[in-house]
Amino acid sequence: MQCVILAGGLGTRMLPITEKIPKALIPVKGHPFLKYQLDWLRQEGVAEVVLCVGYRGEMIEAFAQTGQRWGLKINYVKEGDRLRGTAGALRLALDQGILSDRFLVLYGDSFLPISFSPVWNAFISRREPALMTVLKNDEKWDNSNACFDGEKITLYAKGLKEKPAGMRFVDYGLCAFRRQLIADQVLPEVSSDLAQLLHVLSGRGELAGFEVDKRFFEVGSPAGLIDFEAYLEGALKV
Repeated sequence: MQCVILAGGLGTRMLPITEKIPKALIPVKGHPFLKYQLDWLRQEGVAEVVLCVGYRGEMIEAFAQTGQRWGLKINYVKEGDRLRGTAGALRLALDQGILSDRFLVLYGDSFLPISFSPVWNAFISRREPALMTVLKNDEKWDNSNACFDGEKITLYAKGLKEKPAGMRFVDYGLCAFRRQLIADQVLPEVSSDLAQLLHVLSGRGELAGFEVDKRFFEVGSPAGLIDFEAYLEGALKV
């Protein structure tokens, strides 16, 4: 399995910590957050990681290097000062010839304590060009943004003021894509967001869904960092 980690963002919600380090390297219990992600990915059978980096990306590369100490192969997509957005970063990876035919995507501030193999196996068995994992949320962990019928995401939309009654799920933060989808739907050299692409796919009936039952963790906010530290201490269960 190949997994792309989108780690190019500025991390403004985590200032002043991120004045000098990227969000992926925020210290958690004595280790950079990225270490926990890479440990988990290796445990879950991921063999290759693509790190899309931007803000202070050289620090991420200096830490993770080639991935050898995790038994991983790590490649880097360097956005530099011109951040292209979450979809634009995938297009840059495509243009650099790094993307596999099928690949997973997660965010550089997310820790997702689930088994990845069932998600991967579900994706490769489906005809849809993309798959989104979702958690039944009912506004508990975050704002619900997805309708799921057990097979497909029938609507994915962020920021709705009036939500349909069936919008009980939230994007869990792990998606899978076919490389050809990025080639066909994401323009090169343009900043673009995965949320918009996923919204369009849901409207076309082209977004498969996979329900998970464990909460997610993140270090993109002060409250999220506190929760993740509590999880590592065993004080907060998934």
